[in-house]
Amino acid sequence: MHKKNVRGRIVLLVLFTVLSILWILPSLPVWESLPSSVKTYLPGGSISLGLDLRGGMSLTLQVLEDKAVSGTLDEIAAGLSELGVKPAVSGDTITLAVSDPATRKKALDWVSSRASYLKKSTDSPSSLAFTLPKKETQRIRTHAMTQAMEVIRNRIDQFGVAEPVIEQQGKDRILIQLPGVTDPERAMALIGRTARLEFKLADDSADPAQFTNGGKTPLPPGEEVLYGNSPSKNGTKVPYLLKSLPLMTGDMISDARVAFGQFNEPYVSLTFNSAGSKLFDQITKNHVKDRLAIVLDKTVYSAPVIQEEISGGQAQITGSFSMKEAKDLAIVLRSGALPAPVQILQNVTVGPSLGKDSIRAGLHATMIALLLVLLFMAVYYRLSGVIADFALMLNMLFLMGAMAALHATLTLPGIAGIILTVGMGVDSNVLIFERIREEIRSGRPVRSSIDLGYDKAFLTIVDSHVTTLITAVILFMFGTGPIKGFAVTLTVGIAINLFTSLAGTRIVFDLLARRSKLERLSI
Repeated sequence: MHKKNVRGRIVLLVLFTVLSILWILPSLPVWESLPSSVKTYLPGGSISLGLDLRGGMSLTLQVLEDKAVSGTLDEIAAGLSELGVKPAVSGDTITLAVSDPATRKKALDWVSSRASYLKKSTDSPSSLAFTLPKKETQRIRTHAMTQAMEVIRNRIDQFGVAEPVIEQQGKDRILIQLPGVTDPERAMALIGRTARLEFKLADDSADPAQFTNGGKTPLPPGEEVLYGNSPSKNGTKVPYLLKSLPLMTGDMISDARVAFGQFNEPYVSLTFNSAGSKLFDQITKNHVKDRLAIVLDKTVYSAPVIQEEISGGQAQITGSFSMKEAKDLAIVLRSGALPAPVQILQNVTVGPSLGKDSIRAGLHATMIALLLVLLFMAVYYRLSGVIADFALMLNMLFLMGAMAALHATLTLPGIAGIILTVGMGVDSNVLIFERIREEIRSGRPVRSSIDLGYDKAFLTIVDSHVTTLITAVILFMFGTGPIKGFAVTLTVGIAINLFTSLAGTRIVFDLLARRSKLERLSI
């Protein structure tokens, strides 16, 4: 063995050891006692604990994609209503009652420029009908799922959850895992809120009470009754008679922030994008002295009278908010509305006590497995076994350092992956040692037996590790939750084990051979 090769591998081994210790430090209790001046020069990453170890909540949501399709048709109908026509939505078809040629041309031009994917199904002198093609329906459903995941991810990021898991399951379901969440009810309300913001005109020509459940009068065509978010003096919520089709939606919001009124009460300040600013100016100009209701998820938060044209692209949502409610509302509006409502199919909360028990049990299992393996190798292979134990401890150190550097999440299945890595590390050394024993029994010198043992075991070790690595990568790519946790530690552990088993122990044997003739080997 060349002297330069041994020296190079020693330098590499020392470098990996130092780096691993530095990366592990933030995960150890000693990190808190270090002065801040020292911490600034050290890596700040640490090993995060998964849901099963840290506690938290797990949600399974179903995206109601059909609502996204109907919502798209409603938005088209709202745009057409601004042209002076009365659209009616039924299934996947929008029907317009138009007999005036000029209005008819406006409607056709509007559809051609804003919703060219619609297919004209009826064209008579008195009416027009447009149908949503099946291809476009499928596109909307697929987009609803993708957008729902993005919106939920944005909300969770702003909520401040570290290492969340957000994955699609099947066609229309989303798995969400939030480690460390201490207020599951608030998190659930924030994630599942549709946050569809609409600006609708109020109809003050009639008393809304006569159209509520207690009244017998049918609703006027194109109108609906919605309730306010704050109760009145008698404890009931205030009803509002509103036009069904919104004049504007929250899609045009560029920012939403918490602000404070003159009596220090929190409210949500909205800023529109350029298109929204122009539209809001036009709406307020055309409806001076009318009441404009601000509706969020079918609840009226305020319905102020428009006194004059409002320019500048800003609006306010007031409604007796607490500070927490105002912050959550700003988060959902800022991250965007869900393209379709979601239904909570499963809600599981894992307590921190269960996480502590899992950590304790997992650590006990790991320590017992490690001690038994170390003891077996030292007894059965003597000095060579102690060398293998040294490589095994390096394996564990490098594995923890790599997980901290990658900001990986440690889960209970991940601990199982670590234990499996220990077994594979021992298996590699057993293959090498048995090969060395065979060569010594055949009468070869010890130095030659060591070289041949490593050379002959090399392909077998690489083969077993590569096949296991392929399996681990596939598990990571297609697995979810716990399976991914297992795959992460197994993948990293196998890659590190190849180095420690083939290079770590070899360095020790090479150093022993250089210092003495090594006529006998304790193996």
